[in-house]
Amino acid sequence: MADQVGAAHILLMYAGSARSTATRSKEEALQQIKGMKTEIDNGADFGELAQQHSDCPSGASGGDLGTFGRGQMVPEFEQAAFNMEVGATSDVVETDFGYHLIQRTA
Repeated sequence: MADQVGAAHILLMYAGSARSTATRSKEEALQQIKGMKTEIDNGADFGELAQQHSDCPSGASGGDLGTFGRGQMVPEFEQAAFNMEVGATSDVVETDFGYHLIQRTA
């Protein structure tokens, strides 16, 4: 089992999510991120979508979070990232911060 993984993500916050300044509703955020997942599944570039839409500062670098070990991310995010193959993109993952799409990079 890997001790470290590399990942990129797209985060859509919503009104009421942790540290959020977003005004979109939870339902709007979910619909938007599901639409992005469909775009990625149909060949859209993950990094470009992250740059255009992610509410995380990592969006500026295509969503790149670098590498991290167990216990460094919230449990839902960590579980998804560690359980994917390199190159795979997750389904929508919900955390206190909002909705994520995660791409395992290493």
